[in-house]
Amino acid sequence: MAFPVDLRRCQALGLAGTAFLALGGETAGALPVRELLSPTSGRGALGLVGVYFGVVLLTAAWALLGKVIRGPEPPTPRALLLVLAVWAAPLLLAPPLFSRDVYSYLAQGAMVDAHMDVHLHGPARLGGPLADEVAPMWRHTATPYGPVFLALASGLSALTDGRIPAGLIGMRLIALLGVALMAVALPRLARHSGADPAVALWLGALNPLVLLHLVAGAHNDAMMLGLLGVGLVLARGRWYLVGVVLVTLAALVKAPAALGLVAVVAIRGRTGWFRTAAGTLAVAVGTTAAATALTGTGYGWIAAALRTPVSAQNWSPTTVLGRATATLLHDLGSDLAPLALPAWRAAGLLLTLAVVLHIWLRLRPGPVYALGLSLAAVAALGPAIRPWYALWGLFLIAAAAQNVTTQRRVAAASGVLALAVLPSGNPADTEQFVLAVCGGVLAVVVLWQAELASRAPALERTA
Repeated sequence: MAFPVDLRRCQALGLAGTAFLALGGETAGALPVRELLSPTSGRGALGLVGVYFGVVLLTAAWALLGKVIRGPEPPTPRALLLVLAVWAAPLLLAPPLFSRDVYSYLAQGAMVDAHMDVHLHGPARLGGPLADEVAPMWRHTATPYGPVFLALASGLSALTDGRIPAGLIGMRLIALLGVALMAVALPRLARHSGADPAVALWLGALNPLVLLHLVAGAHNDAMMLGLLGVGLVLARGRWYLVGVVLVTLAALVKAPAALGLVAVVAIRGRTGWFRTAAGTLAVAVGTTAAATALTGTGYGWIAAALRTPVSAQNWSPTTVLGRATATLLHDLGSDLAPLALPAWRAAGLLLTLAVVLHIWLRLRPGPVYALGLSLAAVAALGPAIRPWYALWGLFLIAAAAQNVTTQRRVAAASGVLALAVLPSGNPADTEQFVLAVCGGVLAVVVLWQAELASRAPALERTA
């Protein structure tokens, strides 16, 4: 965009974007099943157009904010936090967007509260209205989440007595707490890594993916990343042991955060790394044992975390290759067809391990940057991938990357991923795809007209 930009203009444009997201989500979001509208109905179609109109406005506001941050008078981190709060405000009471996972969280919390083993059984075992809200593909799937998140979900279930509207608000508040922790950690991690705190906040907290999936979608990745970020900050100072505890708690929300313990050792282990590694491991094991004992959910989450991502419903590059290979072998009459998918997934895991070792042993960037690259590799090469998984690595890359080219590539990828999922969380058919494109194109036309209108006074003055 060529028209002049300032912080207030970006703030207003982003607010308009999230307002359209919230309004469109009222008819096109991941609504409770009794409120679902047909995507082909008038209200459903209008809501889908509105959501994508809002996504493009929000993404444009974020891109323009990036120009302001790199301008002659960049905003302070405090001013950027205010922008984040303003942009997030319309989403607080909006229905879930882009995923139905939050209903799974509520069902799993209710199962823990009812003393059911969530690591062996899916929400179908719970039954009732809450289980009906879970996406069909996950109703019979055990949870891969750790005891810390399950304790939060169970406590929320007891507090709300299984009422869905109250549970949705509670899960969003938990996600907002995670985003707040991310925003607190980012500037501090950036300063320690020699990066610009304002750019780190822009790329890692104001990113459209954070608002779309962590706030609007209420994903538990927010709490994982928030605990991980604050833990890494504390690990640098005299609160090292508290930092290890927080990083471990992040891994007890979702397992990938366990890689943060490697970063803690790298941060503290410039001298006496063996002693540091032993101490870190001891604190992590003790924290895991204590959290598991307090929550009473057992250690089944470890096996579930390894098993659930390779379920048949998940998609990833290795899954696509595996299914394509299986189809080819089947057509050729080979008995090896059933082995193709497991083989490709195993290859993906081995490649992930090789990439992570290469990052830490050969490239050897700073610990935070190395952790970000490693988590990005886990998300991209693992057996399951979702747009919000990109935030695992993006959050830490935003905090540590100093190269402008890297930042721009991450920003471009974020913009593309922001458009990747329907607000209902379901796969798109042709008609829905056309409606989504119409919403995005309409937003582009509005932005273009705004640019022309802003140029007119300048042209008149020079005439």
